[in-house]
Parts: sequence; structure tokens; C-alpha cells
Amino acid sequence: MKKVILSIAVLGMLFSGSVAAQTDTSGREKVYRATHTKVTELKHTKLKVNFDYQKEQMNGEEWLTASPYFYPTNELTLDAKGMLVHEVALDNNGKRSPLKYEYKNDVLTINLDKTYQKNQDYTVYIKYTSRPSEVKQAGSMAINDAKGLYFINAQGKDPDKPTQIWTQGETESSSAWFPTIDKPNQKTTQEIYMTVPDKYVTLSNGIMKDSQKESNGLRTDHWVMDKRHSTYLFFMGVGEYAVVKDKWKNVPVDYYVEKEYEPYAKQIYGNTPEMIDFFSKKMGYDYPWAKYAQISGRDYVSGAMENTTATLHGNGVLQKPGQLIDENKWEDTIAHELFHHWFGDLVTAESWSNLTVNESFANYSEYLWNEYKYGKDQADYHQMTDVDMYIHSPADFKKNLVRFNYESREDVFDLVTYQKGGGILHMLRNYLGDDAFFAGMNDYLKANEYQNAEAHQLRLSFEKVSGKDLNWFFNQWYFGSGNPKLNYTYTFEPVKKQVTVNINQSQELPFEFPLAIDVYDSGKPKRYNVWVNAEAKNTFNFDVSKNPDLVNINADGILVSDITDTKTPEQYLLQFINSKELKSRYSALTAIKDQVGKNPAATKLLGAALKDPYFRVRMKALELMDLSNSDQSKALISDVEKLAVNDPKTLVQAAAITALTKTKDKKYLPIFEKGINAVSNSVKGSSLGGLAAIDPSRAAGLADKIDLENASDDLLTLLLPVVVKNKVTSQMANIAPLVAFYPFIKFQNPELGKTAEEGYNWIMTSDNLKATESITKLLVQAKSQMGDNPQVKMMISQMLKDGLNKKMDLLKQNPQNAASINLQIDAINKAIESFK
Repeated sequence: MKKVILSIAVLGMLFSGSVAAQTDTSGREKVYRATHTKVTELKHTKLKVNFDYQKEQMNGEEWLTASPYFYPTNELTLDAKGMLVHEVALDNNGKRSPLKYEYKNDVLTINLDKTYQKNQDYTVYIKYTSRPSEVKQAGSMAINDAKGLYFINAQGKDPDKPTQIWTQGETESSSAWFPTIDKPNQKTTQEIYMTVPDKYVTLSNGIMKDSQKESNGLRTDHWVMDKRHSTYLFFMGVGEYAVVKDKWKNVPVDYYVEKEYEPYAKQIYGNTPEMIDFFSKKMGYDYPWAKYAQISGRDYVSGAMENTTATLHGNGVLQKPGQLIDENKWEDTIAHELFHHWFGDLVTAESWSNLTVNESFANYSEYLWNEYKYGKDQADYHQMTDVDMYIHSPADFKKNLVRFNYESREDVFDLVTYQKGGGILHMLRNYLGDDAFFAGMNDYLKANEYQNAEAHQLRLSFEKVSGKDLNWFFNQWYFGSGNPKLNYTYTFEPVKKQVTVNINQSQELPFEFPLAIDVYDSGKPKRYNVWVNAEAKNTFNFDVSKNPDLVNINADGILVSDITDTKTPEQYLLQFINSKELKSRYSALTAIKDQVGKNPAATKLLGAALKDPYFRVRMKALELMDLSNSDQSKALISDVEKLAVNDPKTLVQAAAITALTKTKDKKYLPIFEKGINAVSNSVKGSSLGGLAAIDPSRAAGLADKIDLENASDDLLTLLLPVVVKNKVTSQMANIAPLVAFYPFIKFQNPELGKTAEEGYNWIMTSDNLKATESITKLLVQAKSQMGDNPQVKMMISQMLKDGLNKKMDLLKQNPQNAASINLQIDAINKAIESFK
């Protein structure tokens, strides 16, 4: 699963220390979360289902084949959430014999006809009704709802939203739509007969064996999965989709897209066959399933989900050329979910405590794909930003990667399991070397295929291949918490012509690790790879010709660590110019932020960064500069003008246009006017910002030409003032991701916060259902990421109440629009209720 992360900019404001802090649960009594005891082993699950779109329920029949796992038993216990159970029987070759059962507290306990022995199969028939609205379990930060089965616009009342059905099984919600043992260590083959209106297509796990037309405009599709996989990976999708065909070797690769996006399906998903080929070769293990399909779901409750052979993406995957020419922002997620088909679907974590063997690998697959397809700088940037998210989340410092004392099973879907876990695998790869690392992954897959595994089995595979004892690594990184917090000093001894480097660890429990140190002698770095022992202070001596110009630790950026640097702008300039690794260059660039405009070395560094081969370094330099400053303008503006017109990356062109905007020089009007007609959304947006700064009267008429749906934070921030000031109604719903959080934005950026507040009030005084529901949905979604902080919840609740009052006044003034406005009032009331 790729969990949804709300706008990083917004969350940074929302949970900044002055406003809110994550609840500390470290003092609470925790329960040891043992792996689920296997009393029964599932063998095969057969379902026949049809859907009641009016009641938003599913009618189901199930034939469940199972046997005792080891010990004899005369009882079968299944999870079945919120259901009506109509009939339970033993099925013997089609002949049914009623069985006694008890159904309460979402558990179905069935008394079998006799005591069964290990490997003695039986088949139970269950007739039931799935009622997702009756499911009581709540959502979480990672998965914001847990009803299992979702009807989207089931009655077709919303003209702007398609009618869809989709399921979400992880963590334990499959039992909301079929009775099962809803634990990750249960695997079974499956088949599903889905009866749907003939105008809809269906998708499920495995391959479609048959499709039969029924009476009354219905059709039954028969999907079969003949390989065992965990019950949380079962999937059904139904809706009006275009199916775009692709393939890898002889394996069908299908893209289910809303019909509006059919022309762009291969721009969105088209790298998938190459990804399958790359991962198959990298693992030395070919893609193990009969097909691979991807589908998107409206109002999805997370980011994406790796249902075996049928990945479900949130609606953000759907992009148009204006977005895709800038970057396919969903490509990492596409790689992530695909890689799960080895790590997560083929070999599955035996318990949520061991989720790292699913999600840390899927996170690291994003690095592997970027490294292969776009180069090491792109991969390093991606992982640097990931790890930094973990480093800057103090509440996660005390969490083990493998943890048996979580409060809720979905707590483990966090920055430790994903972002830190990916960084840990990168360290292990660096320590073992590529050959041993990938051979170890291959051994783990082959040893545990179609089964469950835990972190110890991963360690054993890497040890088996490499011959190295890895307990030291797993004990501190998998079964321990935190990371090295480093500071360092160095002194020159002129007689010995040596520099002494002291590495100090300030965290409570010292780590041991390899460390790359660059010592700059006469302006050039020499790399030393040293071993840091698990001690508070480690000392190293290196030969030099004179006092070093600079010492740079963790120079390769491999170590997951928090390092305190005390370098001068001149040293950062030296580091930037001489470093091959992206992290050392990028950290040098960002470190001179406060010196820009004050120190000539900072300006020189910006100039060097404008010529960097990696586009995000160029973008960052453009963001940091201020061309209204005469010294910076004199040194940099010629290069910025070239980037605005000629850079091969449209995102860099856009950043350069934004930098030129600060000059408010009319000579750049031709660049802005040309940019307005570009395909790129980012270039259009930046050009509109430039026009607005110089000739505001022209901005209003152009603002509705830019596609801001699913726009980046930067583009939304840039254009929010234009949209709000000029009341660009067509963009009203698209500014919701910012205006929904205006009280918190004001803490960090008062000017932007004031504009966001104006935008919120504009929406609340307008009859716009889509914009209003966008705000309420975002706020409810954010609720799970707020912890138990009453101050934050009170602020949002008050904001919603203010909005409600405005909608009530709007209703009084416009009774003829009561139907639409009442729907908006209902949405706000439901959001207020969720914050009580």
C-alpha cells in the first residue's frame, strides 16, 4: 500500500510545534501483538455476488474450503463485519446440510458436523448480505476508512462523479464483504462470480475465465485466482472504464481508466511493462502472476493498494498532458505497488508487526526504479526527501521498525516502516554490495514464495548468501529505534601532518555503522570509509598536507542520520563544487539559504547550482534567489533568462519564470505571454503569476485556462492569490487543499494565510457543492493525522461552524437553490460531527 500523505506544506503548517504536537503514547500500557494463531488453514474461497445500488449493499454466497491447520477441530471461526447471515451449511459435492452457528460481535462461529483432522478438507456454504454502512471499525492515518466495500455515487445523483464499486481489504476489512479469516498469515486461492449491469466492466484478482449475459441487462463475470494469496489482497472493481491493453512478454497488462483519460492512459501507466521487466531481472525472479491490471477509484481511502494482479490507485493517478509533461507524479506509486507483487503479495508479512518486509521493500523499489530509469541523482533525491520526512518527525524516533506493541495495527503504516525502512535497506545494500544484496532478496523470495515471512527470515537469507553475521545490523535498525545523531570536530596537527576527526553520537544508545568521510586537502576531497563503533565518541586520523579546507561526513548520503554541521558559506561552496553525490550538493545549497544576498560565496553557489546536471538542484537555486537584489541580478540573471526559455525540464523553466517575476520588469512580458500558451501546467502557472505581477488586469481572464486539479503545492500557492482576488469560479474546488487549512497556514505565512482565509470564506458564501465537499473531505481525512491534539481539532471545528453559519445565511438569501445548499450544509455538519 502507498499511504496517502496530505500536502507536506500544509501538514508542516498544521503540525508545527507552536500549533500542535503528536500525541505521545509511550507511557501507555501496550499489549504484545503476537502473530495470529492458525487454527484453520484456508484452501479455496468461491464467491457469487451481486449488488444493490439503492441500498448500497452486496448479496453474497460463499463456498469456503478449509481444513484444521494442525490440531483437530470441530469448529470454524470467521471474521464477518456488519453482515446479515442468512444460511450456513456443509456443502458435500453440492449437497447442503445445515450447520449450527453463532454470529455476534462481527464473528461467525460455525459448529462443523464432526471433528476434522489436519489436511482433512471440508467446504462450508454461507449465504449473507454485506452492509458496509453497518461496519463499526474506524479508519486511521494511513487508511482513512475501513468499510471494506465502497459504493461511489451509487444512485447517480452527482453528475460530476462516475458510479463505481471498489474494495479495500488492508488491513482487515475484506471480512466486511465476505466471511473469512481476516489475517495476513492466511492465504487461499479464489474465484468470484460478479453479476453487474452490462454497461459496467469488472476487475478482480487473477484472470477472467468466462462472461455470460444475464436477463434484465445484467452480466456475470467469472474471475479466477489459482495461486494462493492473503485474504486482505482480494479485490473487486466495477464501473464505466475504458480498458487500455498492454503486455509484458505474454502477460496481459491492462489499464482501467475513466473514459475521459483514455487518450492519456499510456502516458500515465505506459512504463509498467518496462518496470515489470526491470524488477524481474533485478530480483532474478520473473513476475509470478497471470496478469497485471491497474484501476483508479474515486474517493479512495488511501494512496494506492497492491491487490494481487489488480492494483487500485487513488484518483490522483489520473493526469492530463499539462501535468504529465512536467512529471508523472504518480510514477513512484506505480512502481511501489508493482513491486509489492513480489514483496507483499508473493511473500507476505506474517503479521502487521513485520510490515517492513512488505512496505520497506516497496518504498525502496521507488529508489531502484528511479536509479535505473532516471539516474542516481533522481534516486538519491527521492530517498533524501523520504528520509528527511522521518528525521523531522520526533515522535517516530522511539519506534522500532519491527514492533510488537503497537496500539492499532494501522499505526505501523508510518514514516518508520516506509521512509526510514527504505533508507535502512539502502544502507544494507551499501554494506553488502549489490551482488550479495540482490542475491539475498532472490533467496528470500524463493524460500518463502506464496507463503508468509518475517524480518528474521529476511536476515537469514542475507546471511546465507553473504556469509556475514547481520545480527548487529538487524538488532539496531530492525529491532531497535532511532538513528545516529551526529556532530563532529576536527583539529590539524602540523607536526604529524594529520587531521584528527572526532565523531560524536548524542542519542541515548550509540550505533555502529560504516561512514564515508571526505577530507578536503588543497581544495580537493579524498574519500575515507571508516567504521564507527557503538560508542559516544569515535576518533579517526588522516594524513593531510595542511589544515583541511573542509571535512564532510556522511559524504555519500547513505547513513540514516541527523547531522549537525557548522560550515561557512565558503566551505559549502567548496563542498557543492566538488561533490559527486547529490545529497552533499543539495545540503550545501539549502544550507546557504540565510546567507543569500549577504555573502558572495552564497551567490557563487547559486550560480554553480544553476548549471547543475540535476534539475531539482537548478529548481532549488531558482527558489532561493531574489533577482530584485542588484548583486544577485548582476551575477545570475543571464543564466536565469536562458533557463526560462531553454531548460529541457518544464519545471525548471517554470521556476526560472517565477524568479524573473520578482524583478517586475516589463521586458519579460513576452516570456510570460508565450508561457501562457505552453502545454506545461507549471509554465502556464508561473507565466500567469508573472503577468499578474506586471499587469493584474490580464490575469483574471487567463486563470481558468490552467488545470489546477491535483496541482502541486507550489503551483497552488503561486496561483491562489490570482484565483481568489479575481473570483475565478472554475478553480474554486481546486483551491480547497490550501484554503481548508487557512488557520494553520497563517502561523507560517500570514500573507498566504490571509488569502487562503478569503478563499475559504468565498467558498462558504457560494453555492458550490464540489468546492464545499472538497474542503470537508480534506478536513475529515486530515483528522486521522492530527493525533489527539484538542487545540487543532477545536480550531478546525470552529472554522467549520463559521462556514456553516455562512451557508445558512446563503440558504436564506437563495431559497430557490435549497437542494444544492442543503447538501453542502449536510457535508459541513458531518465534518463537524467527526471532530467532536
